[in-house]
Amino acid sequence: MRIAAFGASAGRRRRSVERRPLAGWAFVSPVVVLLGVFLVVPVAMALWVSFSDWNGRGSPLSSGVGFVGWKNYSDLLLGGGLATQNLGTALRNNVYYVMFVVPLQTGLSLFLAVLVNRRILRGRGFFRTAFYFPSVTSSVAITVLWLFLFSASGVVNAVLGWFGVTGPNWFSEPSGLVHLVLGALGVEQAPAVLAGHGLLGISWWQWLSGPSVAMTAFILMAVFTTSGTFMLLFLAALQQISGEIEEAALVDGASSWQRFRLVTVPMLRPTVLTVITLGTIGCWQVFDQIYTGTQGGPAKTTLTPAYLSYESAFGNQQWGRGAATAFLLFAIIVLLAGLQRFVLRERGVPRRRRFVAVGPAATTPRTPEVVPR
Repeated sequence: MRIAAFGASAGRRRRSVERRPLAGWAFVSPVVVLLGVFLVVPVAMALWVSFSDWNGRGSPLSSGVGFVGWKNYSDLLLGGGLATQNLGTALRNNVYYVMFVVPLQTGLSLFLAVLVNRRILRGRGFFRTAFYFPSVTSSVAITVLWLFLFSASGVVNAVLGWFGVTGPNWFSEPSGLVHLVLGALGVEQAPAVLAGHGLLGISWWQWLSGPSVAMTAFILMAVFTTSGTFMLLFLAALQQISGEIEEAALVDGASSWQRFRLVTVPMLRPTVLTVITLGTIGCWQVFDQIYTGTQGGPAKTTLTPAYLSYESAFGNQQWGRGAATAFLLFAIIVLLAGLQRFVLRERGVPRRRRFVAVGPAATTPRTPEVVPR
């Protein structure tokens, strides 16, 4: 009888284990359906539009929509016309935007996190809220405020005037910062080797112009509005560092700067990777500030791939080209995110141990397996 009872109990456990996948799918099925309807299906339709000649009327899946293959992509990358030039200009602007915003916002957010994490600072809660407040404010409202602050007669130019500096009309000045510096040094004309060659429809001289004065104002706005969010990530990571580690470094005679550089920063590597990755993705997706502020002007020096995709589709009714621009932007983001993960990965550290459960009860783990990176 004991053998029969044991067999019946083992059978029930076996059936329970076999039903676990079905129960799991039952729990996650609502999320799977929502993701499929509102994410997978729209992305798949947009991918089809990028290979079609859809004009925005009717359904993109109707019989009147033709398949054009890689034409939309080739017109953007290899056409050599206005579409290629606009894409090259947008990529140049966004590259400088990323190059300035990501390091500045990462460094500033880390500095703010260290500042508000100090126990000797009074009113830490107030400062944390104040630094984070711009991140929860509407980006449209911040952009409108920035238009007033950086106008020709705005507060920024008034402050510069106190120091004898005549500020520019920020959002109407298309000159690049590098070209302005070179012009101050007497370099007015582009060298022939830079003016005669280029990439994506614009010369290397244009590629090396630096961010325009108008884009510089957007760079400052991005750093102002995003540093508070990343400050919270760094603050959470700093609070997870044990005080015993700091005390051990202090006993060894390390100075404050040495403790920060050799102890704190290495332990923040995962958070730094997260902040840089999220910052890079957000910078390449910048749209609402451009739409509200300059619509890509002046002289297309604030044009970005995201706004170019919108303008092509909704402004010029070139939906295939707009969708192709969006997927090129997606490929750039995925490539850069993977590259950052590879460069900032932890080297020489084994992966987390994997415990594989065996048997119906799943109670006895196997020997831990360490898989090197």
